[in-house]
Amino acid sequence: MMNNPPGRFERQLCDIQGRLFERSLTIGLNSADFIEKYMNSVTCEDLDKPYDRLQWAGEEYIMENLLDEVPVERGMERFGKEELFWTGYVYRYWHYVTGEGSREIYLQAGAQLMKDCYLGFHVLDVAMAIDNLKEIHRQ
Repeated sequence: MMNNPPGRFERQLCDIQGRLFERSLTIGLNSADFIEKYMNSVTCEDLDKPYDRLQWAGEEYIMENLLDEVPVERGMERFGKEELFWTGYVYRYWHYVTGEGSREIYLQAGAQLMKDCYLGFHVLDVAMAIDNLKEIHRQ
């Protein structure tokens, strides 16, 4: 069930999360491992809250916070920069329009599904992409 589209502040947080996902590439993290660990982390859970101090931090600080919390593999398995940004942005947007937590979202659309769907879905309205991802999960 979709709520109203996110407001300006929420869209800024979507953008920050997209840049956080891009940053994982810059610092050499394994993309699938980063996404799984991030989406299931306390760090990400804090961003799901209506208000948390982390929401006012930049992606560099959020990354430091995550890496202090959980080890993330480094490695050659990396997604493209645009795929990573889109994935991070969509996950955060998804939280705002459905109210679902990040762990629940990740269970419906894991890293590999997001990578596989990027080419066809990144050109869609974000809400439509989320509806399609939810439909794939139902099937």
